[in-house]
Amino acid sequence: MNSRERVQTALEHKTPDRTPRDFGSTAVTGLSASFIFRLRRVLGLPEKPIPIFCPYQMLGEVDDDLRKQLKIDTTSPWPSGNLFGFDNTPAKPFTMNDGTPILVPDAFNTVYQPDGRLFQYACGDRNYPPSGVMPKNGFYFDATVRAEAIEDDDLLDPADNLEEFALLSDEALLKIEHETKELYENTEYAVIGGGPGGTGLGDIALVPGTMLRDPKGVRDIEDWYMSPILRPDYVREIFDKQTDIAVENLKRYKDAVGNRISVIYICGTDLGNQQSLMLSSEIFRDLYLPYYKKMNDWIHKNTNWKTFKHCCGAVEPIIPLLIEAGFDILNPVQISAAGMDPQTLKQKYGDKIIFWGGGVNTQSTLPDGTPDDVRNEVRRLVDIFNKNGGFIFNTIHNVQPNVPVENFLAMIEALN
Repeated sequence: MNSRERVQTALEHKTPDRTPRDFGSTAVTGLSASFIFRLRRVLGLPEKPIPIFCPYQMLGEVDDDLRKQLKIDTTSPWPSGNLFGFDNTPAKPFTMNDGTPILVPDAFNTVYQPDGRLFQYACGDRNYPPSGVMPKNGFYFDATVRAEAIEDDDLLDPADNLEEFALLSDEALLKIEHETKELYENTEYAVIGGGPGGTGLGDIALVPGTMLRDPKGVRDIEDWYMSPILRPDYVREIFDKQTDIAVENLKRYKDAVGNRISVIYICGTDLGNQQSLMLSSEIFRDLYLPYYKKMNDWIHKNTNWKTFKHCCGAVEPIIPLLIEAGFDILNPVQISAAGMDPQTLKQKYGDKIIFWGGGVNTQSTLPDGTPDDVRNEVRRLVDIFNKNGGFIFNTIHNVQPNVPVENFLAMIEALN
């Protein structure tokens, strides 16, 4: 099988010739730029500045020479925008805190503070407070909350929490069409499409408005997580209008890429923490499920794409609801969270949803274990998740800067 066939076989809940693997096709299955630089050096690949795929998380590009060495089966068009609201084309050199040389967009307009923190600005505009802060000696940015505190719910306007969602422009669509066609026709990888805008309901990466110069509305993270209880009608009105934008963007996206993509990334909203859900199943069914279903129904009626839902944490209680909402894929499959036993997940849901991730524990084993620990865990988890297909190997979320290269290579060795 070639890579595209291998991934498609797994997506159909059949067993391919080997376990398909993804590193770098999305902003939740990527590799830290610092790690990529060290990995390329160990593998004897040419040293060069690493283009930044996601400036918020400082994820690097997985170039084709690295993709082939790691036997990666996926690829994706370069994202035209990012969470800071500026063009994402790598254009100028920058050096990370650990000395890693990288390439960042022109509007990557950072300012170091006397205490060592690094400020980033929405749209690269320093006339407004910073929307992202990288801690001293850090490797990625944290969002800042800049909107005024909410004093009176009666003054809230749902349009304020919709400002970051817009219809895809003709220019963006032409770029998506060109890059997707190029990847589909000139490679054998499975092409993964990015969220076209509006599909991420309540995604906490979007809520603070890091891409907006002057965000308004419910932008504080704690306040947002309380809003389904405190102001459900407000959230419902946001989701209703946002879903209309999402479906229109899906139509435009389909006109641009057709069925050249195998999977489309829909949503990165985390609904679980290490021990439990962050909202009840009843709230999910009431506030989220109808709108997700509307998006997924349109996709399944009009395309051959499989839909990708990222959702960290102890989310086993709502997996049946994610399936009911029409999601085909669950990522990152956080097996270290409560109730996320791999064997149980596979037995209960393995014929109904595709597990994309869950391949190794990135909180402990991959960064802190020995190479033998990594090999043993990877082999055990692949044996569980890969039975009867429906599994794409990936680490549980992005590979972090502190991961020893020898542990990562032990993981790859266990897969080969």
